Order: sequence, then C-alpha cells, then structure tokens
Amino acid sequence: MSEPTRTELSVQAERLLLVTVLLPGSSHDPMDPVGELRSLAKTAGGVVADEMLVKRRDVHPGLYVGSGKAQQIADRAEAGEIDAIVFDNDLSPAQIRDLEEITERKVLDRSELILDIFAAHARTHESRLQVELAQLEYAYPRLRHMWSHLERIAGGATTAAAAVGGIGTRGPGERQIEIDRRLVQKRVSYLKRKIAAVDKRKVRQVRGRKDAFCVCLVGYTNAGKSTLMNALTGAHVYVADQLFATLDTRTRQWALGDGVDALLSDTVGFVRDLPHHLVASFRATLEEAIHADLLLHVADASHDLVAQQIQAVERVLDELGCDRGRLLPVLNKTDRIRDPAVYTVLSRRYSRAHFVSAVTGDGLGELTAAVAERAGGAPVRVHLRADCRDGRLMQYIARHARVERQTYDDATADIEALMPAGKVRQLDTFGDAVEVVEGRPVAIDPGRPG
Repeated sequence: MSEPTRTELSVQAERLLLVTVLLPGSSHDPMDPVGELRSLAKTAGGVVADEMLVKRRDVHPGLYVGSGKAQQIADRAEAGEIDAIVFDNDLSPAQIRDLEEITERKVLDRSELILDIFAAHARTHESRLQVELAQLEYAYPRLRHMWSHLERIAGGATTAAAAVGGIGTRGPGERQIEIDRRLVQKRVSYLKRKIAAVDKRKVRQVRGRKDAFCVCLVGYTNAGKSTLMNALTGAHVYVADQLFATLDTRTRQWALGDGVDALLSDTVGFVRDLPHHLVASFRATLEEAIHADLLLHVADASHDLVAQQIQAVERVLDELGCDRGRLLPVLNKTDRIRDPAVYTVLSRRYSRAHFVSAVTGDGLGELTAAVAERAGGAPVRVHLRADCRDGRLMQYIARHARVERQTYDDATADIEALMPAGKVRQLDTFGDAVEVVEGRPVAIDPGRPG
C-alpha cells in the first residue's frame, strides 16, 4: 500500500509597492526617505517589490498624489504584479477609494499598516482590546468606502409586505451603513468600558508600588530597549531586530547595588507620526510611563535621524502628560558608531545623556549608579536600633537595606547596614520604633558593573 501523500499549505506573502510622498517640512530621513516604511512593511510580513518617492508642494484633495502620478502608480503596480499599495502618509477614506479604483489594488495608509502590525504582535488580553479599539476607531469614518454592500437597504420590505409584516418591518428600512455604524459604536463603547476598567486596575497596580522606585524605558521603536532591559536585569524578554517587537509592558526587578532596588518596565516603542487614536487606546499599557518615578529615554545613537526620533518620542510623552523633568536620556548602540566625530557631536548636544551599549555593556555601570542615586540618594552606612516587634519596620529595613551585622537585645535589634539616603530619611515615619545612631555617606564607584 502506498503511503498517503501529505499536503503542505503555505501562505504567500503579499507583494507591496511602497509610496512615500514628501511634502515641505517632512521629517523623513533625507538619505533614505522610504526606510522606515520599508521596515514597517517587512515587520508586517510583506515583500517589498517596488518603491516610489513622490515630491509635492501640497496634498491633492482627491488622490493625494494627483491623477498623473496615480496612473503611474497603477502602471507600476500592474508591471510588478503588486498585491497591495502602501502609502507612508495618512489618507482620507475617499482618497483610498479613488486610488483603489484607479490602481485596481488594495491601498493602505501608514496608520492602517501600523495597526496591522500591532494586531499581529498583541499577545495579552489587554493589548488585544486596545488594538481592536484603535482599529474600530480608524475604520468608523471609512465605513462608507469599505464595503460594497453599504448602499443596499436592510429589511427593505415592500409597502404591501410591510403592512402585513407587523411592528419593526414597516417603513423604507435602514441603510446597511447605519447598521454597521451602530454596531461599531456599540462595540467601541464596550471596549472603552473594558479598557477603562483595565486602566483603573493598572493605576492601582502602579501606584501600589509606592515603596518601590519605578523606572520605565521609553523610546523610538527598535532603539534597543528590550536588549537594555535584559542587560540591566537579566530578564530574558523577547528581542528582535524589527519594529514593535515589544507591545506588552514587562516589569522586572533591577538590583542597583548597595541595597537599592528598582522596578524596571519596558514599553511599546514609538514611531514618527504615531496615530493619535493608537496612543489613546494604549494609554493603559503606557500607564507605567505616566506614573514612573524616572523615565529612561533610550535612543539609537548610531541612527542618522536620532535627533528627529528623540523629538518624536518627546511629542508622544507630552501628549501623555509625562513630565520631562523625569527624563534621563540614554543613547544606546554606541558600539555601532564608527566615526568619532559623530560621538563628539552627540556628546555636546546631549550633555546630560548616558552613552551605553546594551550589547557590550559599556556605560551600564555609570547608568546604574546614576539611577541608584535618583532612587534614594547616595548609600549611607547606618547604625540603627529598631523595635523588632514592629513587623512593618523590620520588613522595610529588610527590603531597603543591605544588612551587614544584626544582634538582638530583648525587643531591640542593633543593626549596621548600607541604606539609600532617601530611605534613611523615610525612617522618620516610624517614630520612636527606630533610632539612627550614626549615618555616614559611602562613595559610589561609578565604574561598578550594573
């Protein structure tokens, strides 16, 4: 008997034509204007078959690029056997419809491409809710142009049939677009309620860490935040050389040394012109950044447009209401800088920044020392007499101090330890239960490994 044949199924990746329209004041990379769109398309799983760069003084109201250029795009799509055309710009619903009629191809804009990537990378229930809400809010104003059935009449009974049909069947019926809009609005309201509940829970969770110093990694996508988190905490979070590799917030404990600990969170990366509704939908995920004690703004020092990327992130943080006073700039990937002049220019422009390499470990000791100082000030060698019957006090000392010697005399614990200065000051809240006999500052070695 012959062996049964095995059928192998495979999904062929879509062939894409990328179109970048450069307008006056554009923030695109002058050396490679299509570069970021190319990375987004590859992250979405498409095959970049062709690219077009279009320069215009203003936007054409009907086709965004004008009729002549639209026909050129159609010809290139036909010749290249293109499946879909992706614009690195936000198009109106009417513009997408008209372009699809001319090109006879699916047309996507920048926001829809980013939403598709977010949908593919969403892993938790929380992030899936947020992606669905963002997709629906994007789709709602486009319903009229998304479906061919929208103009038909739902339940369009004849007058005679309606007379017999009873309640609910009389009248001309209702356009399908109104039904679709009502369904979308109902789903959006439901998702907003669910996300609001998640948001409240997240706020309680973040604010419940008041005894911990919370640090959050923020920055442009693919700046190396996850690699940096792994290097600082030993956490084995997912790392990939692609945009939006991290979508769900992860939090790990970061040992800063000398009894000082922090909670370090990694967040979704930002990109240029990140859709506003996407930022709003992901507010719960970004709650870590909103309430963090310190934000490490990680940027790719080796990128040609590092200044523009830093500005793009700062705009999103401003939109979220984050205080820039809590920002500590971190320029990562210094191992990729080949020209010493580039390093010199960046050092002068970002004098407050810490220059690090998450791959080689360069600069991580200095960064750790700086965060430790922010977390509680310089460490202090203290001699304490504490009431060991006070469980909350003893738990506080165990959590925030590195105990070197501890003896007991009845109900009193005699303790010598290293403790952050800020945590020593907070001992005042325990009143007579603790006495600081002596406290001497201890110098931090800035070269200590993180």
